[in-house]
Amino acid sequence: MSTSTAAAGRGSDSRIVYLSQLFDPEPTFKGLDFIKGLESEGFKVEVVTGFPNYPGGKVYDGFRIRPLTRERLDGTEVTRLAMYPSHDRSALRRIACYASFMVTSFLYLTFRAKRSDLVYVYYPSLTAGLAAVAAKLFRRTPVIIDIQDMWPDSLGSSGMMNNRVVMYFANLACNLLYRTCDHIVVLSPGFKALLVERGVPADKITIVYNWADETPPLANSGPPSAFDPSDGFRVLFAGNMGAAQELDIVLDAAARLKDERPDCTFYFMGGGIDKDRLAQRAGEMGLSNVRFLPRVPLQEVQAYLYSADVLLVHLRDEPLFRITIPSKTQAYLFAGRPILMGVGGDAADLVQSAEAGVVFASGDAAQLAEAIRGLHALGRDEREAMGRRGREFYEARLSRSVGVGAISALINRFKRRSSRLNRIPGDSI
Repeated sequence: MSTSTAAAGRGSDSRIVYLSQLFDPEPTFKGLDFIKGLESEGFKVEVVTGFPNYPGGKVYDGFRIRPLTRERLDGTEVTRLAMYPSHDRSALRRIACYASFMVTSFLYLTFRAKRSDLVYVYYPSLTAGLAAVAAKLFRRTPVIIDIQDMWPDSLGSSGMMNNRVVMYFANLACNLLYRTCDHIVVLSPGFKALLVERGVPADKITIVYNWADETPPLANSGPPSAFDPSDGFRVLFAGNMGAAQELDIVLDAAARLKDERPDCTFYFMGGGIDKDRLAQRAGEMGLSNVRFLPRVPLQEVQAYLYSADVLLVHLRDEPLFRITIPSKTQAYLFAGRPILMGVGGDAADLVQSAEAGVVFASGDAAQLAEAIRGLHALGRDEREAMGRRGREFYEARLSRSVGVGAISALINRFKRRSSRLNRIPGDSI
């Protein structure tokens, strides 16, 4: 793929619509920072989004739902469209949320939006994507879909939707979307392989790995105060604590090491539906080597990652999780700390390719304990070298500049045609 400088020259005459139901000030991975990256490559970007209400389902203070509003965020043109706000456990209300934005974005793209060279769809890839390809019937504007969740598989794995009829129609909709969009961006080789199995041509799919938040940690004189200075070896899990993470096995590993490695402390930082239950179980097990920390602002997370001795990733063993890459993988590599990877498949392949940590079998507390023993025995110098290899791998393969440059080069292959659309070859970044 081209460098950022080369891409900037090619993108200077291109106008794109970025369609995503989530956008700043809501927490989202490819938000305003991503758009500024595209603009730095020379693109003129209009963001088409909803009114901020995630994750609580209530519209943020300072906003009021209207049919359409326009604003500028740090110089970027943002158009907000009416939609039904809901992110609770009600399947019907969640469907109404996504469907309402699908309708209003279709109407806007078809009748109100300025002519553009391309529509880049981010979230949700299914419903927003269907709106974009429907509008394409009238505007003939190429559509790229960025898939972060493999629908309908993720609906079943998350437990959000188990109705067979709904899953059947979701699968039909996904197949329709994959056939009618012009290109698909995925975050892992496994995602691409699964789409190819389902009949999507390989040359219609490009792998672009996600990147980490690259904001440097706040200046400080040492580890965060929440870390006990008497700890000799810190194992940190940072992020959501839910059923998918299956963190009981970490408590079981801590029980195995409590007396054998008294200087080894396990930290859980973040939130989630399982956090209180895990904390209660740790107390019942008498795990004096386990600590629970609250969620901290994003700009403070890096300080915790940098101050840990090893960083832990774990998901239960499911086919979908073996083809995904948890976002904390990139964050841990960027932090330059050794990684304990309890996820098989693509995420494990990244850590092994980087020589940045140890892979253990998901759900196996004995293997996790043995992996910790091994890292503990390596000594600080070797662990630091392992972390440096991870950071170097991140900079070369996974960084924001690499990802934005790859997507910029992909977009530049699409030039709007009045009669026919270009077919472009796939690639891996």
